[in-house]
Amino acid sequence: MTDNHFAMASCAWQAYRAETPMPCFDLLMTDLMILPRLRSALIALLEELPDSVTGLGATEMDMLGCVSEGQTDPKYISEARWYRDVFDGGDAQDALLELAEYSAPPVLLGDPSFNNDDRDFGRSEWKVTLTELGRSLVAREDDMWRHNPIKRWWGGTELTSERLWRWDRESRLLVAP
Repeated sequence: MTDNHFAMASCAWQAYRAETPMPCFDLLMTDLMILPRLRSALIALLEELPDSVTGLGATEMDMLGCVSEGQTDPKYISEARWYRDVFDGGDAQDALLELAEYSAPPVLLGDPSFNNDDRDFGRSEWKVTLTELGRSLVAREDDMWRHNPIKRWWGGTELTSERLWRWDRESRLLVAP
C-alpha cells in the first residue's frame, strides 16, 4: 500500500459520506486504476439508490424478482449470496422486513396477524407474496414512493420524499431531486 492508495480510498470514503451522491458519481469519471475494484463497488452502491422508475434499489428489485419467480421462503429470498455484494445477510433481512412494513407494501410476509416483534426468519409458516404494488414494481409500471413516504440514508445522503436522489439504470446516470 502506498500513500496514493490511501489517498484514493480516503477520497472514495469522503465521496460516500457526502450530503449528496454526486461526489460518488463524479468519482467514476476519474482514474481509479490504483484501486481496481473501486469502480464496480461505486456502481454497485449507486445502483442501490432508488431507481428512476420504480423507486427501489437494485437489491430490493432483485428480491421482488425472486418472489415473482415463485420463491416464498424469506430465508432464501434474503440470502445475501444471491445479491450484489452490497448487503450482508442481516441487511438483506432488514430490507425484506422494511418492504413489508410500508403502509402500501410491495410484499406481504406470512400471516398479517404476526406481531412484528416476534418475527423470526426460521418460521416455516412464513411465506412471502407480492402485493398488487409489488407486481407493478416488478413490471416497472409504478413508483414505490408515489404510495409511501421515504426516509432513509444512502451513505451520507438523507433520502426523503423532498430530496429523493435516484439512479437511472438504463443510462447509468444520477438523477437529482
